Amino acid sequence: MGAPGLLEESRVKASPPVGSGGTVAVPRPPSKPWDLPGGTGQGTLKLEVSHFDLWYGEKQALFDINLRAHERTVTALIGPSGCGKSTLLRSLNRMNDLVDGVSTAGSVALDGQEIYTPDLEVELLRRLVGMVFQKPNPFPKSIYDNVAYGLRIQGERRPVVLDEAVERSLRASALWTEVKDRLDQSALGLSGGQQQRLCIARALATGPEVLLMDEPCSALDPLSTQKVEDLIHELRSTCTIVIVTHNMQQAARVSDRTAVFLMGVLVEEGPTEKIFTSPDRKETEDYVTGRFG
Repeated sequence: MGAPGLLEESRVKASPPVGSGGTVAVPRPPSKPWDLPGGTGQGTLKLEVSHFDLWYGEKQALFDINLRAHERTVTALIGPSGCGKSTLLRSLNRMNDLVDGVSTAGSVALDGQEIYTPDLEVELLRRLVGMVFQKPNPFPKSIYDNVAYGLRIQGERRPVVLDEAVERSLRASALWTEVKDRLDQSALGLSGGQQQRLCIARALATGPEVLLMDEPCSALDPLSTQKVEDLIHELRSTCTIVIVTHNMQQAARVSDRTAVFLMGVLVEEGPTEKIFTSPDRKETEDYVTGRFG
């Protein structure tokens, strides 16, 4: 038996309901006050990291991390290379389970439910907590098959469900108008920026509630970077987003809150504007002003 709350919700998302006339009825999330123009509320707590430590073998990489991410917000993780940002990001959907010798202590909770339990089905967790990597990694398949891949792995075979999910996800990733007439062509023929947006569409197809992004623009040109940043602003209306970036300007543009890491320690976390204009810690000020890192 797995953890029933999380796994049951995952199974519901794996098979979108079919409405009348053969169309897929995709439930819309309820509107919330902080989605309105000018809203400043944080919403419901979505992710909570509590006293979290991580080791690669005998080497400790994360030290007593405490971090919260609320619904429909963007949290940026910043800091020098090798400070633990990506390690923490991969811990949020247990991608580090794939690395030999990794051990952890402490807690990571999704909707109040601990994800580091031995009976949790990790693949179901990753349906709710999707991930986009630093470099675009489309499969050597058609554009359509790339987006539909996750649903097919879950056992979905209904053409109406797959077609609707592919179109919805490509529209959500601002790619539909560019590829709608060549869905059967190889995804490897897309530009780098298009490939990254395709990978975002692939992650969105399974209906994640949290999207983890590990330096998604580091390999992109400025125009493609702007498109991805615009996409992040759109996605925050339905997803909780946690993004790792080395670009201070990008963190300031896209995030609601920013967490600063140094040598595996979370030095400071708070509203992005405050972190960049009036941080509490000298280490934070030194990093965001370019004095080190």
